[in-house]
Amino acid sequence: MRLLISGYYGFGNLGDEALLRIIVERIRARVPNADIEVLSATPLLTARQLDVRSSPREQWRNVRRAIRECDVVLSGGGGLLQNATSSRSLLYYAGIVREAVRARRKSMIFAQSIGPLDRLGEFLVRQFCSGVSRATVRDERSRGLLQRLLPRTLVERTADPVFLYDPAAPAHDLSAEGLGPDSGQYAVISVRKSPGFRDGVETVAHAVDRLAGVHGIRSAFLPLGGAPDAEISTDIIRKCASAPVLLPECSLEKAGAIIAGSRAVIGMRLHALVLAARFAVPFLALAYDPKVNALCDDLRYPLEPLWEPGRRREPASADELVDRLIAEHDAISEHLAGDVAAIRAAAERNFDVLDDLIGE
Repeated sequence: MRLLISGYYGFGNLGDEALLRIIVERIRARVPNADIEVLSATPLLTARQLDVRSSPREQWRNVRRAIRECDVVLSGGGGLLQNATSSRSLLYYAGIVREAVRARRKSMIFAQSIGPLDRLGEFLVRQFCSGVSRATVRDERSRGLLQRLLPRTLVERTADPVFLYDPAAPAHDLSAEGLGPDSGQYAVISVRKSPGFRDGVETVAHAVDRLAGVHGIRSAFLPLGGAPDAEISTDIIRKCASAPVLLPECSLEKAGAIIAGSRAVIGMRLHALVLAARFAVPFLALAYDPKVNALCDDLRYPLEPLWEPGRRREPASADELVDRLIAEHDAISEHLAGDVAAIRAAAERNFDVLDDLIGE
């Protein structure tokens, strides 16, 4: 059984690489003889890290060859079918689905968030993805949107596969990062560059100072997206009166340990929030994209986002959210922990649907 996986892979984004790793591991656990190929921006690195075949994603001749040679094409996971990034990006990912359908290969939109889509974007998804065999999405908002665009395809709401991440034992020693057991409580801050986030910089800096000055919790910025995340993190740190630290890039195992050991998370990167929820760590979301709002909705999360595009919080409003994050810590943690088993089952459902598709 040959499977081809298409997504935002090989770019060094820890969240997407975690997603790919878990997808590959789960497929191998269920289909031991699976021959997996990944379209990647850095195919040699992807092949070495995951022991898969990998081809350059930008060479369309290779992409078409990979589609013709496989049995099943997976588009996902992640937020691929959207044109907020660019219509060119949407054309690429939707084009792979179209090629799979035209080649009469089994195809699946896998664990995706759908949108934002303007009218052109909706037209492209409707035209290019018509005929896809199966579809699973990470949130209810995405399910409603994709089901409307592809009424002949059964679209099932599941959950992000990163909810299935289990840390390896033994636990990481975080003393070198200044986050060891004798270092006191800390909060993890995960931000990324995004249009319109200029006013969010001040809000996050204010929240970091509130955590330090009122609650005695230091902040550590964790750049999940590499150098661009480190750059925007540095911009925020420079505006802080307190002394937050910028952590180096690290592995999934270490990032998971850092988040699991934190008192709270302020997160813009979706997978920082997914890992926080996975380990029942209370968080405040920076909802730069509808997929972040959708995650909070599906978790029935009790705290509204600290920042959203076009909405600048007054300092007193930000203070209230930070204070609630700490004062209601135990209740929020209990709420998240109570949902983890159901969410992990929903994440596993992606692979049930894939099994059904393979077995047809």
